Amino acid sequence: MKRKLSLIVTALAMAVTSHLGFASEPTAGGTMVMAIQNTPRHLNPAVQSGTATGVPGSQLFAAPLRYDEGWNPQPYLAESWSVSDDGLSVTLNLVKNATFHDGHPITSADIVFSIDTVKANHPFKTMFAPVETVDTPDEHTAILRLSQPHPALMLAMSSQLLPIIPKHVYGDGQDPKSHPQNSENVVGSGPFKLAEFKRDQHIILEKNENYFMEGLPYLDKLVMRIIKDPSARTIALESGEVMLSIFEETPRDLARMKKSDGLNVSSDGYSAIGSVVWLAFNTQNGKTADKQVRQAISYAIDRNFIINALMLGTAAEAKTGIHPGSPFYDETANGYDIDLDKANLILDDAGYARDSDGMRFGLTIDYGWAEIKQFAEYMKPQLKKIGIDVTVRASADFPSWAKRISNHDFDMTMDNVFNWGDPVIGVHRTYSSENIKKGVIWSNTQQYANARVDELMQLAGSTYDVEERQKYYAEFQQILADELPLYTLFAAPYHTVSNKKVGNPPKSIWGGSSPMDKMYLSE
Repeated sequence: MKRKLSLIVTALAMAVTSHLGFASEPTAGGTMVMAIQNTPRHLNPAVQSGTATGVPGSQLFAAPLRYDEGWNPQPYLAESWSVSDDGLSVTLNLVKNATFHDGHPITSADIVFSIDTVKANHPFKTMFAPVETVDTPDEHTAILRLSQPHPALMLAMSSQLLPIIPKHVYGDGQDPKSHPQNSENVVGSGPFKLAEFKRDQHIILEKNENYFMEGLPYLDKLVMRIIKDPSARTIALESGEVMLSIFEETPRDLARMKKSDGLNVSSDGYSAIGSVVWLAFNTQNGKTADKQVRQAISYAIDRNFIINALMLGTAAEAKTGIHPGSPFYDETANGYDIDLDKANLILDDAGYARDSDGMRFGLTIDYGWAEIKQFAEYMKPQLKKIGIDVTVRASADFPSWAKRISNHDFDMTMDNVFNWGDPVIGVHRTYSSENIKKGVIWSNTQQYANARVDELMQLAGSTYDVEERQKYYAEFQQILADELPLYTLFAAPYHTVSNKKVGNPPKSIWGGSSPMDKMYLSE
């Protein structure tokens, strides 16, 4: 089992190339003002997915493990860990000096409570589904008993996915999703404590003087200003009013900031977030239920134009729903390079004749937020070239879009979905026939069902052998490239923009959703 775990680490490390610069000696003290883009619903990632909660949540709550920029697991609340030879138990050996912000010691009982809370309330049900029980032979040992080998478990125990929350606070009988201490008087386990949360304004975090990692965090205070407008963030970064911004993705602003002498702009990290932008099809209703229609549409799209002209070269090519930074990405999958002749021939052979106006049939395309609008609008003139009359439908707001798509009332829609590190966590949900759940966004809203795909996901999700997993996921991606429940446009270009006085900006695979305890301000 040790050899297999070594292979996992080696394979994952090969998946990401890290461009590390030389930094000055870290200095303690100071206030870092950074920008975040959205107001989180609350600050407890145990019951809420997404980076809006995950970014501040990763500072307020520690996890059993943390990951570096090379996909290597590192000690955090667990100073060491081991996996049994049969892969059915994982033992965490906890540090012995860790306390919550209120002084209560962190024990194995809090590990059990946190896992149970995540299993019951977090939307990513696959993360801990194989965990049947957690034994606690003593206060500093937790043994996770599994129903099957679970290769995604290590990633699931890191960063924002498994915050260790205090049983003595959240075990009071109140609903953890609406617990009052999710937003006020937060008692966490991480490097910073909550000082103030003003919705739509800022989140102010102060140094945890009793943090269990000696000498950390370096900063005295971390001020997260909520700046929703990307141009306003750019101006604040250029002026030095803001020292750091994460998850930046607006091409023109990125191009502008790359020219600033005082800023570093880096795409390092974010591979575990694994954001992929795609065109999703309704595979059960209307014309898009026909695989040939989906294939023709895919051949009509010019991915290179989208990446180089619309995204100004800031995005990376992605051919499948698995992020290209993943060790399980299959670059040999059919990417459907633009071929209008082939697209038209497919539709002709399928019997979709053109009418007198040159159109074969009409389709709708939806989008749910402003940043993705241009890609939906691009489809209208592009698909007209193959005789498809596209109507672009804007929703009043994100919830309206989510309601429409999750209730399968669409032909095509633009979407941006995260991999969340391991395919078991963030990829399977899109393709599993068991995850066709009406009313639930970011499930299998395409209503796609294929028994072999389900089988391959089960096989890949129940072995630690990286080569076996790569083989299963390669076949998985080849099938999906043929059947096309969705067409992948690109990997979203998340960047970290930092003032050159910022030392150790977040570069781990979790990007800005990782602990910032080693970040500092140079003189």
